[in-house]
Amino acid sequence: MDQFKKITLLHSNDMHGDFLSEVKNGVETGGLELLSGYLDQSRKNDPNVIYAICGDMFRGSIIDSEYMGLSTIDLVNVLRPDVTTLGNHEVDYGVGHLLFLEKCAQFPIINADMFVTLNNKRMFQPYLNIEIDGVKILFIGILTQEVLDSIRSEKVIGTFIDIEDAAKEIGIICDNYRTADTDMTVLLTHIGFEKDIELAKLLDPDWGVDLILGGHSHTFMDEPTVVNNIPIVQAGTGTDIIGRFDLVYDTKEKKLAEYKWQCVPINENTAPKDPVIGELLGRYRSETDTKYRRVVTRFARKLTHPSREQETELGNLYADIMQDESSFDIMMFGSGAIRKKELGPIVEYQELLENTPFDDVVWMVDFNGAQFRRMIQYLMRDDAWIGETEFYQFSKGVHIKYRKSTHTIEELTFNGKEITFDQHLLVAMQNFHYQNFDKFLGVPLEDIKKNRKPRVVATSVNNIVEEYLSTHPGLDSHVEGRIEVVE
Repeated sequence: MDQFKKITLLHSNDMHGDFLSEVKNGVETGGLELLSGYLDQSRKNDPNVIYAICGDMFRGSIIDSEYMGLSTIDLVNVLRPDVTTLGNHEVDYGVGHLLFLEKCAQFPIINADMFVTLNNKRMFQPYLNIEIDGVKILFIGILTQEVLDSIRSEKVIGTFIDIEDAAKEIGIICDNYRTADTDMTVLLTHIGFEKDIELAKLLDPDWGVDLILGGHSHTFMDEPTVVNNIPIVQAGTGTDIIGRFDLVYDTKEKKLAEYKWQCVPINENTAPKDPVIGELLGRYRSETDTKYRRVVTRFARKLTHPSREQETELGNLYADIMQDESSFDIMMFGSGAIRKKELGPIVEYQELLENTPFDDVVWMVDFNGAQFRRMIQYLMRDDAWIGETEFYQFSKGVHIKYRKSTHTIEELTFNGKEITFDQHLLVAMQNFHYQNFDKFLGVPLEDIKKNRKPRVVATSVNNIVEEYLSTHPGLDSHVEGRIEVVE
């Protein structure tokens, strides 16, 4: 037997229904046809190939949402991943539906820390052993705590709520299922890059974790970040790139001898098209195009949403649309609910739904000025700038000036006047944020309820946005300094 074994470990994360290719700088880029072609090409050229997906296959495209993830499972079946783990958006269609989708998957889904609260029984197989060319690799799946946010009403489902508990669970699995025959251990996580770093610090070297393949934070990397001698990697988002580890395992010394990692661009220059998945995509696309390809409006120009952690043109537009002629003073629109980085100038119904796929009811609550200030102070904490918290787009009239270095609110006004402690403001938000009020906003909902009973003021964000856009052609929106962050 050869002492040195070469293994190619390919990985994707946060594909979010990015099924179709686009032309970028004159080159056809991304999409499942090219991604599948790259995988097939790699399997042909490199005999020892493993392909892993680190969560969030769902959401982001009308093909996914129209079929509630079933189309995604059907398409990913063609990609033939060897192992996958869950992301927080895998539960968007409900836990019961996720269990149905698992039955449709022709690939293994692992998760170590999602369980039924009544008896602490795991919902999924926590690990998977894969043997390739005589090398035995143990994969363990870890999910972000945010799964609790999207299924908060499903009290019978739980997950570990902090990194310390997740680390303990990894130790339990390694102690019980990592044997003398196990050569490598790989974590497939969906907890975000910063949490991956925290997790790596907590891992006992005796557990033998060799690699962490991550997801959730959509982090683009040029090289691995090594923590506690464990390389941590993530492959951005979508299907434009794929992560690639070229590993050399020393069977005599029983250790990883060397590795090279890179993010490979997926485009017409690096991959052939797979006609099989192209035909399947064509069937789904013809169905959705017939139903959703109609023009809703035309903006004055293309509007952008480059980052969740800042005021944006699209964010201002959506917040203003929701607040217009409403019964409340301020709309706080979840920044992460806006999924596209740009929209327009021609806006089709399909793009509209893909931009805000998490349609929701809208709640109105009553803040006094002191509570509103406390909430803003909480929203602007340091974690906000590294994508670890929820962030919001505010409707017109709000001005926040926050200084990072001193963690102070220097200005907080509404309609040009300083917000006083005893002033009352009616504030609206989507149901996802209302259901996680205390955690996301840092103010107890029970205290807010004492001001006035919260109530639902709209049953569909997308219905309001579509109607407004269709009756107001030529809309424009700008970053106005509603949120002013001073270094």
